[in-house]
Amino acid sequence: MNRRETLLRACAALALAVPAIPALAAPPLVEVWKDPNCGCCQDWVEHLQAQGFKVKVHDVGNAAARQRLGVPAALGSCHTARMGPYVLEGHVPAADVLRLWRERPKALGLVVPGMPIGSPGMDGPEYKGRRDAYAVLLLLADGQTQVFQRYPGRPTQAQAGARARTVSQEPPIPWTEAQVRRIDREAGKLTLRHETIVNLDMPPMTMVFTMADPAQLDGLQPGQRVRVQVVHDKGVYRVLRLEALGL
Repeated sequence: MNRRETLLRACAALALAVPAIPALAAPPLVEVWKDPNCGCCQDWVEHLQAQGFKVKVHDVGNAAARQRLGVPAALGSCHTARMGPYVLEGHVPAADVLRLWRERPKALGLVVPGMPIGSPGMDGPEYKGRRDAYAVLLLLADGQTQVFQRYPGRPTQAQAGARARTVSQEPPIPWTEAQVRRIDREAGKLTLRHETIVNLDMPPMTMVFTMADPAQLDGLQPGQRVRVQVVHDKGVYRVLRLEALGL
Protein backbone atom coordinates (compact mmCIF):
# COMPACT_ATOMS: atom_id res chain seq x y z
CA MET A 1 0.00 0.00 0.00
CA ASN A 2 1.51 3.33 -1.01
CA ARG A 3 1.54 6.46 1.09
CA ARG A 4 -1.37 8.11 -0.80
CA GLU A 5 -3.70 5.14 -0.26
CA THR A 6 -2.79 5.04 3.43
CA LEU A 7 -3.67 8.72 3.82
CA LEU A 8 -7.01 8.31 2.03
CA ARG A 9 -8.00 5.36 4.21
CA ALA A 10 -7.05 7.25 7.35
CA CYS A 11 -9.22 10.23 6.34
CA ALA A 12 -12.16 7.94 5.59
CA ALA A 13 -11.83 6.25 8.99
CA LEU A 14 -11.73 9.64 10.72
CA ALA A 15 -14.89 10.79 8.91
CA LEU A 16 -16.72 7.69 10.12
CA ALA A 17 -15.53 8.21 13.69
CA VAL A 18 -16.78 11.85 13.94
CA PRO A 19 -20.59 12.07 14.35
CA ALA A 20 -22.44 14.32 11.92
CA ILE A 21 -23.63 17.67 13.28
CA PRO A 22 -27.44 17.70 13.17
CA ALA A 23 -29.12 20.52 11.26
CA LEU A 24 -30.74 23.18 13.42
CA ALA A 25 -34.47 22.51 13.59
CA ALA A 26 -36.70 25.11 11.98
CA PRO A 27 -38.51 27.39 14.44
CA PRO A 28 -41.94 26.11 15.49
CA LEU A 29 -45.26 27.77 14.74
CA VAL A 30 -45.55 31.37 15.98
CA GLU A 31 -48.93 32.07 17.60
CA VAL A 32 -49.88 35.76 17.69
CA TRP A 33 -52.52 37.48 19.81
CA LYS A 34 -53.48 40.91 18.50
CA ASP A 35 -56.27 43.43 18.07
CA PRO A 36 -58.24 42.63 14.89
CA ASN A 37 -58.12 46.30 13.83
CA CYS A 38 -54.39 46.90 14.37
CA GLY A 39 -52.72 47.32 10.98
CA CYS A 40 -49.16 47.42 12.28
CA CYS A 41 -49.67 44.08 14.05
CA GLN A 42 -50.73 42.50 10.74
CA ASP A 43 -47.70 44.04 9.04
CA TRP A 44 -45.46 42.38 11.66
CA VAL A 45 -47.17 39.04 11.01
CA GLU A 46 -46.46 39.44 7.29
CA HIS A 47 -42.84 40.37 8.11
CA LEU A 48 -42.42 37.02 9.90
CA GLN A 49 -44.15 35.13 7.10
CA ALA A 50 -41.86 36.75 4.51
CA GLN A 51 -38.90 35.34 6.47
CA GLY A 52 -40.29 31.81 6.37
CA PHE A 53 -42.11 31.63 9.70
CA LYS A 54 -45.43 29.84 9.97
CA VAL A 55 -47.85 32.06 11.88
CA LYS A 56 -51.26 31.51 13.48
CA VAL A 57 -53.20 34.64 14.43
CA HIS A 58 -55.74 35.08 17.23
CA ASP A 59 -57.67 38.35 16.71
CA VAL A 60 -58.81 38.63 20.32
CA GLY A 61 -56.49 41.30 21.73
CA ASN A 62 -53.30 40.55 23.63
CA ALA A 63 -53.81 41.69 27.24
CA ALA A 64 -54.78 38.23 28.50
CA ALA A 65 -52.02 36.51 26.51
CA ARG A 66 -49.39 38.93 27.78
CA GLN A 67 -50.39 38.29 31.38
CA ARG A 68 -50.58 34.52 30.85
CA LEU A 69 -47.12 34.38 29.26
CA GLY A 70 -45.48 36.49 31.99
CA VAL A 71 -44.67 39.76 30.23
CA PRO A 72 -44.79 42.75 32.62
CA ALA A 73 -47.32 45.39 31.59
CA ALA A 74 -44.56 48.02 31.58
CA LEU A 75 -42.87 46.13 28.72
CA GLY A 76 -46.07 45.67 26.73
CA SER A 77 -46.79 46.40 23.10
CA CYS A 78 -49.72 45.99 20.70
CA HIS A 79 -49.33 42.23 20.14
CA THR A 80 -47.99 39.18 21.97
CA ALA A 81 -46.70 35.96 20.44
CA ARG A 82 -45.42 32.55 21.49
CA MET A 83 -42.82 30.43 19.70
CA GLY A 84 -42.18 27.12 21.41
CA PRO A 85 -41.11 27.93 24.98
CA TYR A 86 -40.48 31.61 24.19
CA VAL A 87 -42.67 34.70 24.28
CA LEU A 88 -42.32 37.53 21.73
CA GLU A 89 -43.78 40.89 22.70
CA GLY A 90 -44.08 43.70 20.18
CA HIS A 91 -42.33 44.39 16.90
CA VAL A 92 -39.36 42.03 17.29
CA PRO A 93 -37.35 41.70 14.03
CA ALA A 94 -37.38 38.24 12.44
CA ALA A 95 -33.57 38.13 12.53
CA ASP A 96 -33.65 38.38 16.33
CA VAL A 97 -36.37 35.72 16.56
CA LEU A 98 -34.13 33.38 14.53
CA ARG A 99 -31.15 34.19 16.73
CA LEU A 100 -33.24 33.45 19.83
CA TRP A 101 -34.14 30.03 18.43
CA ARG A 102 -30.55 29.35 17.40
CA GLU A 103 -28.95 30.30 20.73
CA ARG A 104 -31.73 29.00 23.02
CA PRO A 105 -30.94 31.22 26.05
CA LYS A 106 -32.52 30.56 29.44
CA ALA A 107 -35.14 33.29 29.31
CA LEU A 108 -38.83 33.96 28.83
CA GLY A 109 -38.26 35.51 25.42
CA LEU A 110 -37.82 38.82 23.59
CA VAL A 111 -39.68 42.11 23.99
CA VAL A 112 -39.78 45.43 22.14
CA PRO A 113 -41.75 47.74 24.44
CA GLY A 114 -44.07 50.25 22.82
CA MET A 115 -44.27 50.60 19.05
CA PRO A 116 -41.03 52.22 17.81
CA ILE A 117 -41.26 53.57 14.28
CA GLY A 118 -38.78 51.81 12.02
CA SER A 119 -39.27 48.42 13.66
CA PRO A 120 -40.86 45.67 11.50
CA GLY A 121 -44.51 46.51 10.97
CA MET A 122 -43.89 50.18 11.79
CA ASP A 123 -41.62 50.80 8.79
CA GLY A 124 -43.94 51.46 5.85
CA PRO A 125 -43.33 54.13 3.19
CA GLU A 126 -45.74 56.46 4.96
CA TYR A 127 -43.03 57.06 7.60
CA LYS A 128 -40.68 58.54 4.95
CA GLY A 129 -37.63 56.65 6.18
CA ARG A 130 -37.98 57.68 9.81
CA ARG A 131 -36.55 55.25 12.37
CA ASP A 132 -36.69 55.59 16.13
CA ALA A 133 -33.78 54.14 18.07
CA TYR A 134 -34.90 51.08 20.03
CA ALA A 135 -33.61 47.94 21.69
CA VAL A 136 -34.77 44.34 21.58
CA LEU A 137 -34.69 43.11 25.18
CA LEU A 138 -34.12 39.59 26.47
CA LEU A 139 -36.75 39.04 29.18
CA LEU A 140 -35.48 36.86 32.01
CA ALA A 141 -37.55 34.63 34.28
CA ASP A 142 -37.30 37.10 37.18
CA GLY A 143 -38.69 39.95 35.08
CA GLN A 144 -35.31 41.62 34.55
CA THR A 145 -34.12 42.43 31.03
CA GLN A 146 -30.86 42.47 29.10
CA VAL A 147 -30.21 44.20 25.77
CA PHE A 148 -30.32 41.55 23.04
CA GLN A 149 -29.90 43.87 20.05
CA ARG A 150 -29.85 47.63 19.49
CA TYR A 151 -31.14 49.48 16.44
CA PRO A 152 -30.05 53.08 15.80
CA GLY A 153 -32.51 55.83 14.98
CA ARG A 154 -32.80 58.06 11.93
CA PRO A 155 -35.00 61.13 12.47
CA THR A 156 -36.77 63.03 9.72
CA GLN A 157 -35.77 66.61 9.01
CA ALA A 158 -38.85 67.84 10.86
CA GLN A 159 -37.88 65.86 13.96
CA ALA A 160 -34.30 67.09 13.83
CA GLY A 161 -35.54 70.67 13.67
CA ALA A 162 -37.93 70.11 16.57
CA ARG A 163 -35.15 68.74 18.76
CA ALA A 164 -33.15 71.90 18.19
CA ARG A 165 -35.88 74.07 19.74
CA THR A 166 -35.84 75.00 23.39
CA VAL A 167 -38.62 73.84 25.67
CA SER A 168 -40.07 77.34 25.83
CA GLN A 169 -40.30 77.47 22.03
CA GLU A 170 -42.14 74.18 21.63
CA PRO A 171 -45.81 74.54 20.64
CA PRO A 172 -48.63 72.92 22.63
CA ILE A 173 -49.57 69.34 21.75
CA PRO A 174 -51.99 69.47 18.79
CA TRP A 175 -55.30 67.64 18.69
CA THR A 176 -55.86 64.76 16.27
CA GLU A 177 -59.28 63.48 15.16
CA ALA A 178 -59.89 59.74 15.14
CA GLN A 179 -62.52 57.02 15.21
CA VAL A 180 -62.71 54.52 18.06
CA ARG A 181 -62.29 50.94 16.79
CA ARG A 182 -61.85 48.95 20.00
CA ILE A 183 -61.81 49.64 23.75
CA ASP A 184 -59.90 47.56 26.29
CA ARG A 185 -60.91 49.08 29.60
CA GLU A 186 -59.16 46.39 31.66
CA ALA A 187 -55.79 47.13 30.06
CA GLY A 188 -56.42 50.86 29.68
CA LYS A 189 -55.89 50.71 25.92
CA LEU A 190 -57.72 52.21 22.96
CA THR A 191 -57.56 51.26 19.28
CA LEU A 192 -58.00 54.30 17.03
CA ARG A 193 -58.18 54.89 13.30
CA HIS A 194 -56.54 58.30 13.41
CA GLU A 195 -55.67 61.13 11.10
CA THR A 196 -52.10 62.48 10.86
CA ILE A 197 -50.59 63.00 14.33
CA VAL A 198 -48.61 66.13 13.55
CA ASN A 199 -46.40 66.28 16.64
CA LEU A 200 -45.27 62.65 16.12
CA ASP A 201 -44.93 62.92 12.33
CA MET A 202 -47.21 59.84 12.16
CA PRO A 203 -49.41 59.32 9.07
CA PRO A 204 -53.04 58.14 9.24
CA MET A 205 -53.37 54.51 10.32
CA THR A 206 -55.07 52.21 12.83
CA MET A 207 -53.12 51.39 15.97
CA VAL A 208 -53.41 50.76 19.70
CA PHE A 209 -52.69 53.50 22.26
CA THR A 210 -52.22 53.45 26.04
CA MET A 211 -54.40 55.83 28.02
CA ALA A 212 -52.64 58.15 30.46
CA ASP A 213 -55.92 58.17 32.40
CA PRO A 214 -58.04 55.04 31.76
CA ALA A 215 -61.03 56.82 33.31
CA GLN A 216 -61.32 58.75 30.04
CA LEU A 217 -62.61 55.53 28.47
CA ASP A 218 -65.81 55.69 30.55
CA GLY A 219 -68.86 56.08 28.33
CA LEU A 220 -66.85 55.69 25.12
CA GLN A 221 -68.25 53.41 22.39
CA PRO A 222 -66.75 51.77 19.26
CA GLY A 223 -67.46 53.84 16.16
CA GLN A 224 -67.45 57.10 18.08
CA ARG A 225 -65.50 60.09 16.75
CA VAL A 226 -63.01 61.65 19.16
CA ARG A 227 -60.12 64.04 19.23
CA VAL A 228 -56.97 63.18 21.17
CA GLN A 229 -53.63 64.55 22.27
CA VAL A 230 -50.95 61.86 21.83
CA VAL A 231 -47.30 61.74 22.91
CA HIS A 232 -44.48 59.22 22.56
CA ASP A 233 -43.37 58.59 26.14
CA LYS A 234 -40.53 56.11 26.90
CA GLY A 235 -41.38 53.89 23.97
CA VAL A 236 -45.17 54.03 24.55
CA TYR A 237 -47.70 55.94 22.42
CA ARG A 238 -49.90 57.50 25.07
CA VAL A 239 -53.20 59.41 24.86
CA LEU A 240 -52.93 62.31 27.30
CA ARG A 241 -56.37 63.82 26.68
CA LEU A 242 -59.49 62.63 24.86
CA GLU A 243 -62.69 64.46 23.92
CA ALA A 244 -65.72 62.78 22.36
CA LEU A 245 -67.10 64.32 19.15
CA GLY A 246 -70.07 62.00 18.55
CA LEU A 247 -70.76 59.03 16.26
